[in-house]
Amino acid sequence: MAEEKKEIHRTLPPIKEIGDNARIKNMDEYKAEYDRSVNESTRESFWKEKGDSLIDWYSKYTDVTSGGFEHGDIAWYVNGKLNVCYNCVDRHVKNNGDKVAILWEGDSPDDVRRITYKELLGEVSRFANALKRQGVKKGDNVCIYMPMVPETAFAMLACARIGAPHNVVFAGFSAESLRSRIIAGDCKVLLTADQGLRGTKVINLKKISDDALSQAPLVKTVFVLRRTGNEVPMTEGRDIWWHEAVARERPYCPCEVMDSEDPLFMLYTSGSTGRPKGLQHSSAGYLVYTMLTHKYVFDLKDDDVYGCVADVGWITGHSYIVYGPLSNCSTTFMFESTPLYPDAGRYWDMINRHKISIFYTAPTAIRALMKFGNDYVTKYDRSSLRILGTVGEPINPEAWQWYYEVVGDSKCSIVDTYWQTETGGVVVTPFPGCTPMKPGAATTPFFGIDLELVDEKGAIVEGNDVNGILTIAQPWPSIARTCYGDHQRYLNVYMAPHKGKYLTGDGAYRDADGHYWITGRVDDVINVSGHRLGSADIESALVEHDSVVEAAVVGVPHDVKGSSLFAYVTCKVGVEMTPELFQELRATVGKFVGSFAKPGDIVLTPSVPKTRSGKIMRRLLRKIACGETDLTKLGDITTLADSTVVEKLIVLVQDYLKTKNGS
Repeated sequence: MAEEKKEIHRTLPPIKEIGDNARIKNMDEYKAEYDRSVNESTRESFWKEKGDSLIDWYSKYTDVTSGGFEHGDIAWYVNGKLNVCYNCVDRHVKNNGDKVAILWEGDSPDDVRRITYKELLGEVSRFANALKRQGVKKGDNVCIYMPMVPETAFAMLACARIGAPHNVVFAGFSAESLRSRIIAGDCKVLLTADQGLRGTKVINLKKISDDALSQAPLVKTVFVLRRTGNEVPMTEGRDIWWHEAVARERPYCPCEVMDSEDPLFMLYTSGSTGRPKGLQHSSAGYLVYTMLTHKYVFDLKDDDVYGCVADVGWITGHSYIVYGPLSNCSTTFMFESTPLYPDAGRYWDMINRHKISIFYTAPTAIRALMKFGNDYVTKYDRSSLRILGTVGEPINPEAWQWYYEVVGDSKCSIVDTYWQTETGGVVVTPFPGCTPMKPGAATTPFFGIDLELVDEKGAIVEGNDVNGILTIAQPWPSIARTCYGDHQRYLNVYMAPHKGKYLTGDGAYRDADGHYWITGRVDDVINVSGHRLGSADIESALVEHDSVVEAAVVGVPHDVKGSSLFAYVTCKVGVEMTPELFQELRATVGKFVGSFAKPGDIVLTPSVPKTRSGKIMRRLLRKIACGETDLTKLGDITTLADSTVVEKLIVLVQDYLKTKNGS
């Protein structure tokens, strides 16, 4: 498989015009800085330098780091005192008060707001005072269930200002998912809105919240933002209108002095069993790392308009819409709607109108837009773009190429970033203008990330042109500190499987140059007749076919091979599955991966189940491919962007299996 990978993927040189002015100009500079960040003799001095230069401290730390993986007692900038909100807002006001901090576009392209740093300080302070008036104090957990509006960022920063850890729940989750996260997070206050807007859809957030709170008695206060202005029921003594609450407050609130290891937020992520984990992040280490990665991964300049079109309900929105950009005094773009509303040109229209220079989105969105052709892209001026980023899953080479050539006009650096909720920030990435670009490869570790590949027994896999399980051999500042309320689960999942290392749960291939390709979750590595196949490799091969825009591959039991491959493919509009297309797709996989990797089953689907962050939920696909038809046995599906796709897939697969078996 490694041999085929060399043949089908080409390397593009760094873009010289970007490299000439980049923070890291060449691979020699990168290697020198990287070595300094991971070598035992220089590692602490590297992170001391970053902590001193990036953070405004109330009082300095006594030690750079302590603790380790074994007990999960990792700490950074020990005994340091700071406030994250102060570092994101207050310190910028004196010299950059009139700079736009948050540039927001709503569901309608005409709905635009620009909030300066000076205005941001006032808005955050008012809401922080409103929280305090309702009895919220340092250490109290606050649940946020709101649409993608500036007030959501105000709320996060207000919580950070007064030392109340926030628990953001994506504003699309069901009442049951919201309730479980409120209860698990010990939240006594909920922040929500009357409704949310997503294209042609109206999400009844207040109604969902009320349903959730019917069995969450701990919540005594609910702030309700007016987003649409439609009438919603208000519970007397519990519900408070946001606009009325902030109107009473002064636009200044003093910052709470926080310890470097005080929790900043918790964020729930799906577990493979369907039971979410509440990952808890610290204050200082998280902020240092998100600041540093935001500066270097996107080669940040003072005049950049930085656009991340993720949602703040996920770690990408926390780290690279709110905390990283604002702490770096950037103009950060927030987007409420969808890439297909009012048409497939929405992203490129926004780039044109707002002169966005850095654009960060998911491969899922790129593939969805590809099938509409190039005209929706090329009719808009995209000359402001310099950096194009991807996040959420490995990007297949065809989508990468389209993003590079069509969207970026072959003039932009592509940064294909790999990271997780648990890591807090990007851990593997190309550096713009520095790292050779390889379509589909995450390439190089970020500073401080000591990657090691291991086999199933934990032995280190040496050399290049090898596959293994991806681990990180030493702590870094933004690693999640625990699973809220269940530290043993944190140790069992991440630290125990390979002693002295953090387990990412992903497989990876290290190529001849020492660059990393993420091959998918370890449980997505399929053993077919002794061949260990990463689902990402086969999916990328399927998408090489002109008719296919997306693919998902899982393993199903096979009497002879151990496992056989079951592929779900989404094709361009108007394409139908025929015996000819079936054979062409198998041949495409044979060409790019090998004949042993040809799927035995291929089902044409309109879409596949994905989480809100764009990750394909393969555990569902695996159960459906194995013939499961009972929704109650599929586990938690409330984390899906569209749970209705599951029922459609069950019908499609059942029809396919009946036809295949001649019944």
